[in-house]
Amino acid sequence: MDLNALREAAIEATARALYDKLGIVPSDDSDEWEEEYRRQFAALKQRFGIDLKAAAALARPAAAPAIDLNLPELRGSLEEQRWGASIREERLRGIPSEPVRLFLVQNWPRAKQWIDTRDVPSQTLLQRLKPQYDDWRKKRADAAAARKSEAAQKAAEIAAYNRRLQAAGITPEGLVELIDASDRFDDPAVIAGKLAEIDVEGRHLRVYETTDPNLLLVKEKKGPLPVPDYVIERDEGLVADLRLFAQAP
Repeated sequence: MDLNALREAAIEATARALYDKLGIVPSDDSDEWEEEYRRQFAALKQRFGIDLKAAAALARPAAAPAIDLNLPELRGSLEEQRWGASIREERLRGIPSEPVRLFLVQNWPRAKQWIDTRDVPSQTLLQRLKPQYDDWRKKRADAAAARKSEAAQKAAEIAAYNRRLQAAGITPEGLVELIDASDRFDDPAVIAGKLAEIDVEGRHLRVYETTDPNLLLVKEKKGPLPVPDYVIERDEGLVADLRLFAQAP
């Protein structure tokens, strides 16, 4: 078996795989390159055996896929914008990695940046930008992790809140039934702090404490139409349920 041909095929496949993944090809003495090379060498050897010509042919880079570019306007004079936009589009269509394209678009908003580097090969350019690209990727990963953690925390808070409501037997419909069953008074009441807002089918209620310790004020809409405010007797059990209901995350 001609191991030299197999090695060459594995090197080509390694460069292609890393470029597609990262937009750049790390140094061949890096751990990342070595790991990918071993993977490609083993895969080619297993797939093609002694048919090394077929392996080398399949290892060559395929034509870049069509890319739908929706790009922001570059900063600069009108002439620079037109020239820079043309250079940018051509450059981006030759870069298969979507994260790398996004990095360039976000970090190179000036037409002059594209114009001044128009003769630099993409691979050379991306190698120069690798430290900035790595930092950009890390910040994006950190931001994504933070969003994921925040979403998980929010979901946990909502689940805990729902468990508390379920344990207390509190539902919006049940609260409205308690309000409807309460005695109503014509006594004037001065509004104080809001206890809760409740939405049930066709009704929206806002319940307030008042300066009278024995009364609650209810402002209600049925559909889009408001109804006259009314006052109900303050019940400490209802007040406790309303306060718990209002703790929704």
